[in-house]
Amino acid sequence: MALDEVLLEAAPDLGKAILRFYSWTEPAATFGYFQKFAEVQNMTKLHPLIRRPTGGGLVPHDLDWTYSLIVPPSDSWYRLRAVESYQRLHQWIQAALLKTGLKTDLSAGMGKESSGQCFVGAEKFDLVWETRKIAGAAQRRTRQGLLIQGSIQPPLGLERASWEEAFCEIARERWKIQWQPFSLPLDLESRVRHLAEEKYFSVRYNEAR
Repeated sequence: MALDEVLLEAAPDLGKAILRFYSWTEPAATFGYFQKFAEVQNMTKLHPLIRRPTGGGLVPHDLDWTYSLIVPPSDSWYRLRAVESYQRLHQWIQAALLKTGLKTDLSAGMGKESSGQCFVGAEKFDLVWETRKIAGAAQRRTRQGLLIQGSIQPPLGLERASWEEAFCEIARERWKIQWQPFSLPLDLESRVRHLAEEKYFSVRYNEAR
């Protein structure tokens, strides 16, 4: 969470979109910036519970695939409306899953998020497999850029590495993106450590509401 926030702050200077795949060292859950901690605590047995810098509902991180996309204001994606951004993202994920052999559908929005839990019910443009929502995301747009934090709850048997490779390949095909490794500058690395300790590890921050 700290790294995503720092990358968003630095987006104008970095000047290019950054795609980050990451995993969890232990089962955990994140919840939306505006959610109330006491309510979230009753929704899951997973701990730790960490408040995201983005909105949305509770997301379990025990078997999911997590990623983030950070877009600077100079990128055309930044100028999309929130619903357009959400649709493009999940069409991208959908195409990558299809390359790995899984056919999914974009939700028409017949359902709503239930009880503050991201993966209970499907909103418009969520990704659905056999009536079950398997991909959702939350967005935060500031003057510095756009942060998208997403989670995929895949059916058993899919390989994450194959999907990640397909995801990057789709971007090369559709938008001519040439991916390059990214190394975090030392000053940003220091900022991440500070933010993690002072904010995201903090009971005061996570239980603020």
